[in-house]
Amino acid sequence: MVARLNPQVRHGRAFGSYGFHKSIGYTAGPLIGGVLIWLGDLTLLFAVLAALAASVAIWAALAVPAVPPLPKARQTLLGLVRRLTDGAFLRPVAALAAATAALSAGVGFLPLSGAAAGLSPLATGAAVSVLAACAAFAQPWAGRRLDDGRLTTGGGLVAGLLVTAAGLGCAMLPGPLGVLTGAAAIGTGTGLITPLGFAALAAATPRERLGQTMGTAELGRELGDAGGPLLVAAIAATATLTWGYAALAVVTALLPLALRPRPVPAAEPAT
Repeated sequence: MVARLNPQVRHGRAFGSYGFHKSIGYTAGPLIGGVLIWLGDLTLLFAVLAALAASVAIWAALAVPAVPPLPKARQTLLGLVRRLTDGAFLRPVAALAAATAALSAGVGFLPLSGAAAGLSPLATGAAVSVLAACAAFAQPWAGRRLDDGRLTTGGGLVAGLLVTAAGLGCAMLPGPLGVLTGAAAIGTGTGLITPLGFAALAAATPRERLGQTMGTAELGRELGDAGGPLLVAAIAATATLTWGYAALAVVTALLPLALRPRPVPAAEPAT
């Protein structure tokens, strides 16, 4: 719907705004939840969330325009497989999956690093909020520059992956410095990747197939969401958490090389 309701020249801003508000929810939700539990108990928390969900549902029913499905030609299973294995689909989805893997690993394991460094639960929670805030504000920035032609999807995705890998490398540093710099860089890198990845998918997909493409892309992100923490945890269980960060950093940093477009061989001149 985000892609359908906005012209292609504004897809960067649209997906940047979408990601911004989503990240604000990630940032504010735990903080507001903590306050509600402090004021009352879990019953108050669930009552407020239920009222919020109902209010937003009514607002959406009144404010969101209808987006009817577009007419489309019948699709074969072979055609679907070809489209989902094309580089124009795989490259953005792989970048989105890597970003989600790093984000989930950061949210899950940076508090452990902070606790090991002697930080209080409040300080480690603040570090996670730094990660979410950096991701929130990087997304509309990247989207605007994409729409203005000052950033390309390919270059932006590579930059985001390298910044994310650098953040995982920073998380290997001991003490509060590693936790805070790692959180800031991981959040910034994933914030660059998210709107650019979705904009690239929307640009390479026929409008009548946007729902299918975005749904499949979200499946890729969910795999990253599960795979990133599992990779870090598996290595941390046999070595240390530092080596877990290192492994995910290496995978993220090497991904641009694996996903770069292959050169098209030049046609032989006719004889």
